[in-house]
Amino acid sequence: MPNSNTVSLTDKVAVVTGGGGGIGKSISQTFAAHGARIAVVDWDEQRATETAGEIEASGGQALSLVVDVQQREQVARMTEATLARFGRIDILVNNVGDHLKLRKPFIESSEAEWEAHYKINLAHVFYCCHAIVPKIIDQGDGGSIINISTIEAFRGAPGLCAYSAFNGAITSFTKSLALELAPNGIRVNAIAPETTETLQVRPGVMIPEESQWMIPHWIPMGRYGTPDDAAGCALFLASNLSSWVTGTTVHMDGGAMAAGGFFRSAANEWSTRPCVEHSPVLRR
Repeated sequence: MPNSNTVSLTDKVAVVTGGGGGIGKSISQTFAAHGARIAVVDWDEQRATETAGEIEASGGQALSLVVDVQQREQVARMTEATLARFGRIDILVNNVGDHLKLRKPFIESSEAEWEAHYKINLAHVFYCCHAIVPKIIDQGDGGSIINISTIEAFRGAPGLCAYSAFNGAITSFTKSLALELAPNGIRVNAIAPETTETLQVRPGVMIPEESQWMIPHWIPMGRYGTPDDAAGCALFLASNLSSWVTGTTVHMDGGAMAAGGFFRSAANEWSTRPCVEHSPVLRR
């Protein structure tokens, strides 16, 4: 049976990109609450400073770093600054990602838009892993890499072809890097959230009030995700609770992938036809 230290991150140092807001902030705070020292990395100085300050006010240790992880040189400086402050890195959370509000048919998209999606959704994962993994290897006592992707990496996403493609690449990268680093005791996993209340995506605001009643019928578990849901998954993957878990993706989706297009009606019946005219799913 796991002992009380299994979930502890005491003496660990975690770098959390996009760590100042939304999912990243909750991961930063949760890791700190379990003993980790945190490098809160964000391109928004106010968010990075506030989150690091809140961690320190609660008795933790945190470093705020203003970094655009799309820039390789800034990632290198981020790595060196973390090592200068804390002396080591044990956990890397690649949390940055964005659909960039570029929803359109693929044939109407541009090469510049593809490049923008690549930089914000995949390139930074390469940059951060390339800079930090050698440091973890040199320490000689293992570590954990956690890549945040999206449910759109596992299902078709019309209007978001480039976004979906680069997040799908995170899945393959996670598997391949996990095999390369397994002999070093470094685990590499991913988390793929369904729609979650974040700074970018606000279903509680975006969905009209008159349609809010339908949410329990869209998601099997009856609600959209929260940053704390993601933080719980990340804590599992960062701690010794997952000491024999690598190369996999945690589907943090309230059952959406399992449903596979099925929707639940108010009578607890299931249908694949979520139109008001033909299905009880969306009828009051």
